[in-house]
Amino acid sequence: MFDLTGKRAVVTGASSGIGQATAAALAAAGADVASIHLPDPDGAAQTTALIEQAGRKALMVEGTTASADDVEAFADRVEAELGPIDIWVNNAARLLIQPFLEMTDETWNDLLGSNLTGYYHGCRAALRRMVPRGAGAIVNVSSITAIQAITDMSAYIAAKGGVVGLTQALAVEFAPQGIRINAVAPGATMTALTRDAYTPEVKATYEARIALGRIGQPEDVARAVLFLASDASGYVIGHQLVVDGGMTINGNVGMSGDNG
Repeated sequence: MFDLTGKRAVVTGASSGIGQATAAALAAAGADVASIHLPDPDGAAQTTALIEQAGRKALMVEGTTASADDVEAFADRVEAELGPIDIWVNNAARLLIQPFLEMTDETWNDLLGSNLTGYYHGCRAALRRMVPRGAGAIVNVSSITAIQAITDMSAYIAAKGGVVGLTQALAVEFAPQGIRINAVAPGATMTALTRDAYTPEVKATYEARIALGRIGQPEDVARAVLFLASDASGYVIGHQLVVDGGMTINGNVGMSGDNG
């Protein structure tokens, strides 16, 4: 049920982090994988190697999902070189930590350009190609910050909340046409995007709050994406799968029966 042999998958932002791990997981399951990513030759080469080690074809293209033209040209190239797109994973994003009143209009719009509008571009490009064939799966990478807010991340959280709404609206609209659309919401995950933000103090706080006692790895999220991209989730639409080690449900504050 998790077999993707013969499928063609897109993973945006796959030159590092969750995107790279997802590309590797989909390739290991049998899919050829393409990605549009910001300039990162070394990361792109690493992703290509991981895909090819799985015996699959790789296509890494520099561009930005904030540009509709870049995304459409990329999608056309994928179908010309690999074949019809079966799976599209919107993952490319930026992290911004900045107090709300210090944010400029330019900063706000730039962050939403990649983290929300980029997902709109990706979903549209995928649906334009999937709908005529009556089949396909789209997975949007959201965030638990849309459930559990953090200060100084208003633009990022607004974008991720928008991704959830977009996922649910499109899931209902396109399910009758054979397209399944879902989201994966990572919790604290160690990537190049978060490495500087996760100071020793932040790490200690996360490890205390996460029920499993550890910060997530990109592969933890990639396995969830694989589930939603595969036939194993054939009856799942409009769902946001939280992958956070139990952080958002952990209400422990130190109480026990001995305290009563």
